Amino acid sequence: MSRQRYTEEFKIEAVKQVTERGHPVTEVAARLGVSGYSLYQWMKRYAKPAEQRQQDADLQAAITAAWTVAIDSKEL
Repeated sequence: MSRQRYTEEFKIEAVKQVTERGHPVTEVAARLGVSGYSLYQWMKRYAKPAEQRQQDADLQAAITAAWTVAIDSKEL
């Protein structure tokens, strides 16, 4: 069974329904057919301004790259 993938735009709009329009998470999740857990995770990620999200993504990419280099060097 494969999981449903949602676009970033869909997730941002779902978050806006809670954060900007004041709808309850459970109501929005049920209406959109997603789990409350997923919506809360999206809120953690997308409730931040776009610039902050980009900085977080860049930081995560740098951490992943550093770990990859460290693991690769140990395998030599």
